[in-house]
Amino acid sequence: MKIAVIGVGAMGSIYAALLADAGHDVWAVDTWDAHVDAINTTGLRVEGASGDRRVTTIRATTRMSDVGPCDLCLIATKASGVGPAAQDAAAVIGNDALVLTIQNGLGAAERIAGHMPVQNVLLGVADGFGASMKGPGHAHHNSMKLIRIGEIEGGLTDRLQQMERVWKDAGFNVKAFDNITQLIWEKFLCNVTFSAPCTTFNATVGELMESPEHWHIALGAMQEAYAIARARGIQLSFDDPVAYVTAFGAGMPQARPSMLLDHMAERVSELDAINGIVPVMGRDAGIPTPYNDTLTAILKQRERGFGGSAK
Repeated sequence: MKIAVIGVGAMGSIYAALLADAGHDVWAVDTWDAHVDAINTTGLRVEGASGDRRVTTIRATTRMSDVGPCDLCLIATKASGVGPAAQDAAAVIGNDALVLTIQNGLGAAERIAGHMPVQNVLLGVADGFGASMKGPGHAHHNSMKLIRIGEIEGGLTDRLQQMERVWKDAGFNVKAFDNITQLIWEKFLCNVTFSAPCTTFNATVGELMESPEHWHIALGAMQEAYAIARARGIQLSFDDPVAYVTAFGAGMPQARPSMLLDHMAERVSELDAINGIVPVMGRDAGIPTPYNDTLTAILKQRERGFGGSAK
């Protein structure tokens, strides 16, 4: 299978390395020139949860136009990069290519739909999957629990189950689900609980939960998102959202959400797709979102000082 991985940061590097090591023809597309050069010169090294390997068969480029038609286009950018990635891919990958996007937060399908038809688009969500970059051409795989994938419109199609087999054969713990929307929303509620609050208070998940004042704010933000899910008729696997996110956080007390890691490195985060999208949806549903309004305003102001693209 010819696979284009767009966005070869920490997690994209893991995807590219394991899929290439399983024998697929993998192209890595990224804007980081030093990373692309390192992959082409000495290969892509991945160490950690999935083992230690250096993969020299990956072809890396900064231009999607170099790739040509492919069987699978994997979008592994930050949420803000999904639309531009889809735009670059649309003119290149061919009409029969499957597109799989694995993202935090909401809105990936809508961002892709602005640039290509979505009948060949699959959605994914990573649970307990952590990675970090140690340098150009070198990624560390911190943890791997489960990657969930599904069709936008639901159902267990033949192509979805084939995609599950491809990823499993490459060493990933992957499961196909017939209702990926439910799973994306369940992960979204956890992201809303921990992402902006941990970032605002510069706290690990455990530290946030141990502070009554900060935990109250985090749960307030989550309950706003939960109210929107109920208003939209989203089916969830639980009736007590507080118990659900509390159990999620209790399993990773030392973790720092990716939003906090971005701010520690003075990078613009995925705020717009997580806590920042809650007020947008709240206005549409007529649901007040004061917790997420405040958290988003604080972090937007902070991101303006990074010299990035925050608005």
